[in-house]
Amino acid sequence: MKDEIISELKDRGEQAMDALRAALTRIRTGRANLSILDNIRVDYYGSKSPLNQVATLTVADPRLITIKPFDKSLLSDIEKVLRSASDLGISPQNDGEKIMLPIPPLTEERRKEFVKVAKSKGEDAKISIRNARRDANDQIKAFEKDGDLPEDDAKKATAEVQKVTDDFVKMVDDVVGKKEKEIMEV
Repeated sequence: MKDEIISELKDRGEQAMDALRAALTRIRTGRANLSILDNIRVDYYGSKSPLNQVATLTVADPRLITIKPFDKSLLSDIEKVLRSASDLGISPQNDGEKIMLPIPPLTEERRKEFVKVAKSKGEDAKISIRNARRDANDQIKAFEKDGDLPEDDAKKATAEVQKVTDDFVKMVDDVVGKKEKEIMEV
């Protein structure tokens, strides 16, 4: 019973960490990274398709991403979608065969904005973890109230829940700190 509660808490903590890592990979640093294009969808024969399914994406050098569509008729559509993706802050260049995305170096101000976004994502993950802790503690209290769990065991379980929560919060801080350092790197 106690083990199931702890196991569920760890699962929810891992889900929060996975979501955080995915969110942080979409935050642009000064280097070319294909994950910044993960959310880009292109209208292809009436349906919105992920960019990586309609084109070959490559990192030509640390400051350049090239996009070569499988169907050349998509060039203008892809360019239009990239221009409208304002959160990227990148101007695509179309040469008739492929689209090049030069990754400009980040200004100090833009870096600070991205650090704020990263911290915000970290705070969201912490909130999710704390909600999981609250749910686990509520379950422990319910079992204790019903007489299914002795008071001493309930206190031990609550302490273990707090330890697991603290471990996940520390992991969040580490991951966000690492991303912050990566963003601020010139």
